[in-house]
Amino acid sequence: MNKHITAFKQYLTVEKKSSNNTVESYIRDLMQFSDYCASLKLTSVSKIKTSVINSYLDFLTKQGKSDATKARITASLRAFFRYLVSIGAVSENPVTAANKSKVAKKLPGVLDSSDIIKLLSQPSGDDYKSIRDKAMLELLYATGIKVSELLELRVYDFNVQLGILHLRNGKKERIIPIYPAAIKSVSEYLTGVRPAIVLETEQDKLFTNMNGQPMSRQGFWKLIKHYADEAGIKEEITPHTLRHSFAAHLLENGAKLQDIKEMLGHSDISSTQIYAQYIKSKYTASYAKFHPLAK
Repeated sequence: MNKHITAFKQYLTVEKKSSNNTVESYIRDLMQFSDYCASLKLTSVSKIKTSVINSYLDFLTKQGKSDATKARITASLRAFFRYLVSIGAVSENPVTAANKSKVAKKLPGVLDSSDIIKLLSQPSGDDYKSIRDKAMLELLYATGIKVSELLELRVYDFNVQLGILHLRNGKKERIIPIYPAAIKSVSEYLTGVRPAIVLETEQDKLFTNMNGQPMSRQGFWKLIKHYADEAGIKEEITPHTLRHSFAAHLLENGAKLQDIKEMLGHSDISSTQIYAQYIKSKYTASYAKFHPLAK
């Protein structure tokens, strides 16, 4: 199986032009699955059937893995076997018929609008770090991009005249509008801060650490957790909190699901429908609690 995983890594990197974080996540999940198959003496991918996928998901449950983790691993396996089908290594994708109850999607964590405002207002100083941090938080909520995408942005991806963000991910491109406050924050950072902290002319990353070097994902999430604590936000902050909030707030205020799908860069509308489930869950609970005839 490992030779196929190596070939899949090459496919993701060269043909799909996936980000390093995405590739590493896929390969980590697949290597762990490979170890599990080896323990069952399954060395050929052609012998892996849906029953093996389901038994692996049961194994993950017994290990205490969360539904979100199992959903991510399942997505990795599905993509891997889809690739194997495309090259003729297997005849069908065994993940397609996997027991969906074993990988139930968890509703996303979403901050309400008041908490978003409190979070975005935390970097309120006029020092370089505060201006940079505010620009990053504003842009993340304004566009709903992933943290990995935020950290990979180039200076030329931000178009201040048009008020848009132009994302390029291999063959896929998407345009996302930006609200005025975020445009202002990023513009202030670009003109007043970035030239002072980024001294290497070849460095074209939009956001860097204070030494002008690429910022790590871990570094950014320490930053956002710090501001969440400062804002007194009790809800758990995850790497996707602002992305989830962006999508849920757009949907709640009348945006079309298809438009949100395009802005998030989802390849399938089913990935976006989780936000419709969130909105339904939110208002159903409120209805049941407060409508006099619903009790």
